[in-house]
Amino acid sequence: MKSAVPRALRHARRIIPRASTKSLSSSTLSSLTLGNNCLASATTLLSQHRNFSATTTLRDIDEDKTRKWSTPLAKQLAAAIELTGPIPLASFMRMCLTSDIGGYYTGAIEKDRDQFGLKGDFVTSPEISQVFGELIGVWFLTEWLAQGRQSKGIELIEVGPGRGTLMDDVLRTIQSFPAMANSIDAIYMVEASPELRVAQKNLLCGEDAPMTESKVGYHSVCKYNALPIVWTETIKSIPIAPEKMPFIVAHEFFDALPIHAFELVSVPASKSTPQSSTNNSSPSTQTTTPTFQWREMLVSPTPPGSTHESLNTPPTQSRDTPPPDFQLTRATSSTRHSLYLPDSFPRFRALKSSVGPGALLEVCPDASLYASDFAARIGGSPQHPKSKPSGAALILDYGPGDGTIPTNSLRGIRKHKRVSPFAEPGLTDLSVDVDFAGIAESATRASEGVEVHGPIAQGDFLELMGIRQRAEVLAKRASQQEGEEAGKAVEKAWKRLVDRGPGGMGKVYQALAILPENDGKRRPVGFGGDVVN
Repeated sequence: MKSAVPRALRHARRIIPRASTKSLSSSTLSSLTLGNNCLASATTLLSQHRNFSATTTLRDIDEDKTRKWSTPLAKQLAAAIELTGPIPLASFMRMCLTSDIGGYYTGAIEKDRDQFGLKGDFVTSPEISQVFGELIGVWFLTEWLAQGRQSKGIELIEVGPGRGTLMDDVLRTIQSFPAMANSIDAIYMVEASPELRVAQKNLLCGEDAPMTESKVGYHSVCKYNALPIVWTETIKSIPIAPEKMPFIVAHEFFDALPIHAFELVSVPASKSTPQSSTNNSSPSTQTTTPTFQWREMLVSPTPPGSTHESLNTPPTQSRDTPPPDFQLTRATSSTRHSLYLPDSFPRFRALKSSVGPGALLEVCPDASLYASDFAARIGGSPQHPKSKPSGAALILDYGPGDGTIPTNSLRGIRKHKRVSPFAEPGLTDLSVDVDFAGIAESATRASEGVEVHGPIAQGDFLELMGIRQRAEVLAKRASQQEGEEAGKAVEKAWKRLVDRGPGGMGKVYQALAILPENDGKRRPVGFGGDVVN
């Protein structure tokens, strides 16, 4: 595989913003993120106490006693919003994707439901071609070689592992290199869905393999080298040790993390600014001169009897679903999130002067927390010192690769079609564009021991990793063993991964790497570097 890795990719770049900036601490981000769970608390309260009073400042849900919500989760969300007032978009996304009551990943209400593949809602790169996962395994191998061939203490970590297909291909590939395979201590899978944990266990360990539970998570033994596998619901449950060399992969993970959305408005001069009518907002800063302030976009129920026509469902979204149960509305005054999150990065603060009123902004606190965690594991941090940085993280997802801040990127996917993200909560997959520049800045802020390479287009990354050469070998073998059509299928699959046409995966998806700091002396393979043996 070494000969299949071409040389430098000229536009691969390193993003290492180290300037002193006004920023939110990890603890502040954590508190804001935890604050999004207020809706979960509200739904729990509702399940225990049903006789709550209606909030008169909301749309009068009581007036339509016969309203039928599209899903059980939609009904629960509407009842909770009636109690708490309109909620942040991040809270809505979190409940839709991970609620125990019909959440998309964690509370499926359809029998034998599978979100992935042709029969599901979407297809991911590892499901399209085995070569994708094989090249991720080769990328980890090249980093292991370049960082000194550590003989023990290797950890493989995947966040959002789906069915487990990617990790299976990675492990199968690494088995061809016994020295690295024997240096692996453990495999960690960060997965919130009980159903997906079982699917991953069945693939990686076997259907008959037992799964036991501990305070850390769930445990089983991998079919490759009898390695221990640990499933956790959050990466914070995975211990951080300075002697470990973590290799982390996040494929189509960051796009599913909840975001807060904001709009910049011009606030006229006044002696005082009235408090929002909703319970979750706070007074705006008092001002005696006109000023620009951020307003958070909140989720509230649509009016009873709404249709796709009355809600102006965009033509880009399928109308095969019931009309959306919810809609976005702009807060009338500041919320606690709008007072802090838009100031968390210089790029965000600059929008006030570069764009002005009407500027839109999406912020993902969870993305910053995960990027910071990756960086601390690799490069160390004040809380977790590491004398010699080691390991690597590879992030592959879709979003702008030019540093652009994502806006209006929330999308809903149902049975391979774009639908309203507010239709059929719990049955509709939700995703957003990833702010790669924000991830890079969060990582380098968290640890002085790391540097970031990329993002670069997935098509460029895979081509540099040798996807063409590997796929040609597989296509030839498939043609000989299974016939010409099988060979053509292999060829079609890999070309789909590198397609650079409008909306093509090779163009829309980006790759970003977090590595130990080395003053930019060594670029990783796939980002313009060569194999170091």
